[in-house]
Amino acid sequence: MDNKIKNDTHELINEEEQYNEFIKQRIEKLKKLQNDGKDPFDVYKVERTTTSFEIKEKFEDFEGKGVLIAGRLMSKRVHGKAGFSDLLDRFGKIQLYIKKDDVGDENLEVFKGLDIGDLIWVKGFVFKTKTGEITVHIHEFKLIAKSIRPLPEKWHGLKDPDLRYRQREVDLIVNQDVRTTFLKRNVIIKGIREFLDDKGFLEVEVPILTSIASGAAARPFKTHHNALDIDMYMRIATELYLKRLIVGGFEKVYDMGKNFRNEGIDLKHNPEFTMIELYQAYADYNDIMELTENLVAYVCKKVNETAKVIYGNVELDFTPPWRRVTMVDAVREYTGIDYDAIKSDEHAREIAKEKQLEFKKNLNDVTKGEVLNALFEEFVEDKLVQPTFLCDYPVEISPLTKRKRGNDEFTERFEGFVCGREICNAYSELNDPIVQRERFMQQRRERELGEDEAYELDEEFMNALEIGMPPTGGIGIGVDRLVMFLTDSHSIRDVILFPTMKPL
Repeated sequence: MDNKIKNDTHELINEEEQYNEFIKQRIEKLKKLQNDGKDPFDVYKVERTTTSFEIKEKFEDFEGKGVLIAGRLMSKRVHGKAGFSDLLDRFGKIQLYIKKDDVGDENLEVFKGLDIGDLIWVKGFVFKTKTGEITVHIHEFKLIAKSIRPLPEKWHGLKDPDLRYRQREVDLIVNQDVRTTFLKRNVIIKGIREFLDDKGFLEVEVPILTSIASGAAARPFKTHHNALDIDMYMRIATELYLKRLIVGGFEKVYDMGKNFRNEGIDLKHNPEFTMIELYQAYADYNDIMELTENLVAYVCKKVNETAKVIYGNVELDFTPPWRRVTMVDAVREYTGIDYDAIKSDEHAREIAKEKQLEFKKNLNDVTKGEVLNALFEEFVEDKLVQPTFLCDYPVEISPLTKRKRGNDEFTERFEGFVCGREICNAYSELNDPIVQRERFMQQRRERELGEDEAYELDEEFMNALEIGMPPTGGIGIGVDRLVMFLTDSHSIRDVILFPTMKPL
C-alpha cells in the first residue's frame, strides 16, 4: 500500500476513535448530571425575553438591562476567574461574559465543564466590551439539553456537500450563510403571498394525490390507494385544477406548494420541488408578463433591498421591464437561422441533421416547430443571462396554449430565463374545448411515437372547459430556482432544506 494512503487511512481511523471517545465522555457527563439530580432533559421549558437579533438591533434600548436568552453554546474561552463564550440562537450569535464574582466558584466550574453544542439558558444584563462587542453578562445559567455528539466541523469538517445536505441540522448550526439563505427563503415566500394577496388573488389548495398525472409533460411518481384499489399519482402540476376554479368563478387564484416529478437530480432539479401556479381570468400572457416581472422585483427588494443582485460573477437586474424576445428572433440572433426561410418540415429536418440535434422520437416525425425549439435549447438558452421573457412558442410544443394572434404556427406562450435557466412558464390559456381535445389527441399520438412526457388527457378538466372558461392568463414559477438567484445559490440543494438523497 502506498505510504500516503496508509498514513491517510491511519489518520482517519485515529480521528474516528477520538470522535467516539468524545461521545463517550459526554455520555459520562450526562450520567453524572442525572445521578446528581441535575438531568438537563428534565427541563420542559424556559422563559426568554428577547433574541440575539433584537439585542444587537436595539442595543440602546437593552444596554444595562436584564435579559433572558437561550441557545447553543458555540465557543468557550474561560480561563481562571472569567471568560467569554458565544451563544447561537435562531438569528445568530451573541457573546456571553461570565465572571466568578457573579456566579460563584462552583457555577464557574460547571460552566467550564459545558461542551460545545450544549444548549443553555442565560439570565444576565447587556453591555458593550471595550472592543465594542455587544455582550450579555451572565448572572445565572442552566444547562437545558446536553449535546452528546460533537459538532462535526470541529473534528471532521463539512467538506463533503453530501454530508451538509444529509445533516442539514448541523449545517444550519455551523454555517451562518446557510441559515441566512433559508431565512431569506422564508422572506421570499412570504413576499410572494403578500404581492399576490394585495393584487386580489385567492390562495387555494388543490390535491397532491391525483388519479391522473395531468397538467404538465413529466414523469409522475405512482402509488396505490388500497381502499379504492386504484393507482394514484403525486401531482406534477396544479394547472388543470386551478383552471377548473376559474371556470367556477374564482377569477384570480394561486396555489404554492410541492410538485413531484420522477426525473433526474442535478444542480437545477430535485424530484420534490416548490412551485407556484396562478391564473387570472380576463387576462392574457402580456398581463402575466407584467405581473411576473413586478412580482419578482418586489420579492427581490424585500429580501435584498434592491432589484439588483450578484449571482456568481454577474450582476442581475430584475427591474421591470424585462427584455422580451420571440423564439424566432432569438434563434436568428444567435444562430443566423431564419425560421421564416424554412419552407417545410423536411427542410427543418435537414437543418436538424446539420446541427446534430437530438430528439426522443424518430427524426422523420419531427416538425418545423420542434426543430426551432431544439435550436433554441441547444444554441440560445444559455445565452439569456439577464432576466428575459422568451415569447411565442411553436404550437406543437404548447398543447394548453392559445394560438398567437395573426400567426397560427405559434402560441401566446412565454418562459422567463435568468442565467440560461428557465424560472417560469406562462400562457394565454387555451379555453376552446374542441381545440383542446384535439391537442390532447395529438399528445396521445406523440406518446405513441416515443414522447414519454406527453400530456395526459383529463376528462374532468375537459368537462369543466366545456362548461365555459373565460379568457385567462396563467403561469407556473419555480420557487426554488427563484430563491437560488435571489440568494446567490448555485445548486437547488442549497435552497431546499432536505433535498432528495440516495440512501447510504
